[in-house]
Amino acid sequence: MSEIRSSGYFVVPGEKLGVIEEFIPDSGTYVDDGYIYSSRIGYVLIDFANKKISVYPAARNVDIPKVNSIVTGWVMNVQDSHALVRIIRIRRKSLSGFFTGTIHIADVSRRYIENMYDAFRIGDLVRAKVISDKNNIYHLSTKEENLGVIYAFCSQCGEFLIKRRMLKCVACGNIEKRKIASDYGRAQL
Repeated sequence: MSEIRSSGYFVVPGEKLGVIEEFIPDSGTYVDDGYIYSSRIGYVLIDFANKKISVYPAARNVDIPKVNSIVTGWVMNVQDSHALVRIIRIRRKSLSGFFTGTIHIADVSRRYIENMYDAFRIGDLVRAKVISDKNNIYHLSTKEENLGVIYAFCSQCGEFLIKRRMLKCVACGNIEKRKIASDYGRAQL
């Protein structure tokens, strides 16, 4: 039996709250092998009259990426068929947590992309749309005109790439390809 016998205790996900013979699990809880556990960080609320136990979140209005959210993030890794992005903003609001999204090669552009290195490089700042959060993985897309790389740096010398017809480094003259957003180099963060 659980040691939690009154409301107000602070709990974290996975903390045992009671057994299903004693309480009915309510919001913020889950059941595993007959035991009720907290599914969120928050405070326990026990309704003894109705024999219900729930956990109310410790923080309200926490911003997390949701489907159809426009997010901004740094490209952390590029592979043949996908890129990993550390999400740092939802619209114009900075995030305090650590969220990672993935962009599959099929979700980069409406045009055919032969490999991800023609669309993104490590260190690029990208704007993308969350198209799915299946299995707690944020799947991102840059298919729309206003989505894609908004700031990029030369893979040879690290200087900012300027947009002419293509992306060009003013320091070393290197020319690179990217899937750029319509406001590349002018995007407000």
